Amino acid sequence: GWACWKTYLGRPETDGFRWRGMIGLASALVTSKRSAEALPVLEAYLALLRRSWSHDGRNILVAQNNVGICLSELKRHDEALVIQREIYSRRMARHGVSDENTILCGCNLCLALSQLELWDETKDLARKLLPAARRSLGADANLTLTLNHHLADALQLNPEATRDDLLEAETIM
Repeated sequence: GWACWKTYLGRPETDGFRWRGMIGLASALVTSKRSAEALPVLEAYLALLRRSWSHDGRNILVAQNNVGICLSELKRHDEALVIQREIYSRRMARHGVSDENTILCGCNLCLALSQLELWDETKDLARKLLPAARRSLGADANLTLTLNHHLADALQLNPEATRDDLLEAETIM
């Protein structure tokens, strides 16, 4: 991580080795459970992408997602939710609901909503994504199963859950 970054730090900002060094450092920090140190590196990389490669929407979304995940790791769920909503919205607009990465972003958004105990929104989103996930990926695909899990959690963890909600959650699991 740090050795890689220090090796390429003196190169121009847009040099491929330099930004790969940033990614390597951030990845090593996240893997080492040092999210507080990883966050400024991830944010700097995102800023670099926006400045120098503003046309590269795919990599910007990936970098935003990494920042959002890191914020969640740091229990900064409100900030993570804003980012996850934006990413999901952009993926939907560009690729539609049946795209695997859109479904993945929807799963990330469901998680962010659940972390803030926004159960009704979690249920609505999971129910919207599940038919597309089943159609595109199959009922036994990991993302489909993850969405089922998010839906079941939203149904059973909601303090306002009805008996029908609890029965539905049990059926899902």
